[in-house]
Amino acid sequence: MASFKIEGDRRLKGEIIPQGAKNEALQILCAVLLTKEPVTIHNIPNIRDVNQLIDLLGDLGVQQTRVGESSIQFVASDVNLEHLESDSFRQKGSALRGSVMLLGPMLARFRKGRIPRPGGDKIGRRRMDTHFIGFEKLGAKFSYAKDDDGFYRVDATNLKGTYILLDEASVTGTANVLMAAVMAEGTTTIYNAACEPYLQQLCQMLNRMGAKIGGVGSNLLTVEGVETLHGTEHTMLPDMIEIGSFIGLAAMTQSEITIKNCQIPMLGIIPDVFKRLGIQMEFRNDDIFIPAQERYRIETFLDGSTMTVADAPWPGFTPDLLSIVLITAVQAEGTVLIHQKMFESRLFFVDKLIEMGAQIVLCDPHRAMVVGLNRATQLRGIRMTSPDIRAGVALLIAAMSAKGVSIIDNIEQIDRGYQNIDTRLNAIGAEIVRL
Repeated sequence: MASFKIEGDRRLKGEIIPQGAKNEALQILCAVLLTKEPVTIHNIPNIRDVNQLIDLLGDLGVQQTRVGESSIQFVASDVNLEHLESDSFRQKGSALRGSVMLLGPMLARFRKGRIPRPGGDKIGRRRMDTHFIGFEKLGAKFSYAKDDDGFYRVDATNLKGTYILLDEASVTGTANVLMAAVMAEGTTTIYNAACEPYLQQLCQMLNRMGAKIGGVGSNLLTVEGVETLHGTEHTMLPDMIEIGSFIGLAAMTQSEITIKNCQIPMLGIIPDVFKRLGIQMEFRNDDIFIPAQERYRIETFLDGSTMTVADAPWPGFTPDLLSIVLITAVQAEGTVLIHQKMFESRLFFVDKLIEMGAQIVLCDPHRAMVVGLNRATQLRGIRMTSPDIRAGVALLIAAMSAKGVSIIDNIEQIDRGYQNIDTRLNAIGAEIVRL
């Protein structure tokens, strides 16, 4: 188990380029299975989860040719479906939650699929009902292993378009059902669809491949099934979660940072939420400039009551940035209530922040009240463990702002979502050593 050793209390200065979007990559890479023709993907992040998925595709027989530092051409002309029966596929697939999105393309093109129970972050119950119910409404039939071998088996011989009302606006659920529907017979209507920029990107890519998807960017998608799809090129968005993380990092460490090539129109309300924490920023074409700030003040609601930051489906605030908002508020002036509605275990990392000197009250598994220190005292370095990707980066930001040395163990979790984060931050003045 690897660790980071962080020398805190250092101000950073310089430019940083966000990686390609992790959550988009997991959808886009699975979509290459929908065609036998070449598909070239650009701006692929070099992170553990994405590399594991690329490895899975390779095991299935998808040919891969690297055509640039972050670009790969995929050709899924000779997919080995027998590999789905192997122990290797079960072990690798179960270690990666994103592997479930292989199922939609497999059902669409091959009319059958097999998928192990997926892994991922330990942030509470993350049910798969939205995916499976959507497939069943399209005509797929599931059989669950009686011998507890960890596999779901699916027969999609008669995949037909239908009306689907998703029980929740799940991003991965919408993407998976959408990919199955693009080659189903007839018309599929998906209501209560997620409409995040990542879904918009997937829809646009599929349409370039020959799919017929209407309502892109809304929560009502209409899909006319086609018989075959062809190859395309696709460039992924910059990772909005990284961009938000860098904004919070700049504020907490009183640093001057320019975040390059942000695709600002696709960030939604993310910049506005950080502005409500008092963080100054300037949009310079497509870059975000964060000046060094000695102090920043959290706004209140118009009636003077404590501001609440809560997650919600797009265009609401993404749950992946709530941990960053929480740590950023630790050194602000004022109070904010963080309400994590979607996952019941994502706030439990605050005990380490409290040990570092933060003033946080964990109200229940979903809510935490942060009373800003306003720089009156400085966090102190400690040893801690990263429980998941987003909490891990929040702890990293805390350590970089703290006095003294901190050790973060289990940084494999951070590496799952952030590309060479230590190298990139060290380049602008951080002092992070990988142990």
